Amino acid sequence: MLESAGVPLPGETILVSAAAFAGNRHSLDIRYVIAAAAGGAIVGDNIGFWVGREFGTSLLARWGYLIGLDERKRNLGRYLFARHGGKIVFFGRFVALLRAFAALLAGANGLPPMRFLIFNAAGGIVWATVFGVGGYALGEGIRRIAGPFGWAALIAAIVFALFLWRYYKKNEERFLAEAEAAAATSPPCSVPPTRT
Repeated sequence: MLESAGVPLPGETILVSAAAFAGNRHSLDIRYVIAAAAGGAIVGDNIGFWVGREFGTSLLARWGYLIGLDERKRNLGRYLFARHGGKIVFFGRFVALLRAFAALLAGANGLPPMRFLIFNAAGGIVWATVFGVGGYALGEGIRRIAGPFGWAALIAAIVFALFLWRYYKKNEERFLAEAEAAAATSPPCSVPPTRT
């Protein structure tokens, strides 16, 4: 729950460890492990979404320049969440760093609450089930493959992130122009007013 609310904690590691323990010792019921993980993820994300919706826009407007988020890039964020917000929330659940901040960003970028709730709940349930069942099925065996798999996944994630960053930088002006054009014709989504 805390990880989903924006505190960078190892929620996935805790889920897999609890599931492996349940599979190995059978002193925990895997159904409850999965339900607790899904419930915590969904509740935490809703807290993060509310915080982002109430305070994110004003904080980004005031302090975003410190991390390179000027007005044009904030418009791009609103544009991306208007077009792909559901996918960002759902698939963000499976990406370590994005998992902690997707809900905050969705709230700050004005994703409609009902749309957020649907994709967030679906992502939380699928994430908890996949990693819970995986940890349960592999049990102690997960320790043997977790190390090498973890390093391989980290390297793949870094390479993918570098590829995405290069693609973004190459097309940044086009993306910013598209976002500005969309904002000029109609606001992409309902963004809460900036608090001062």
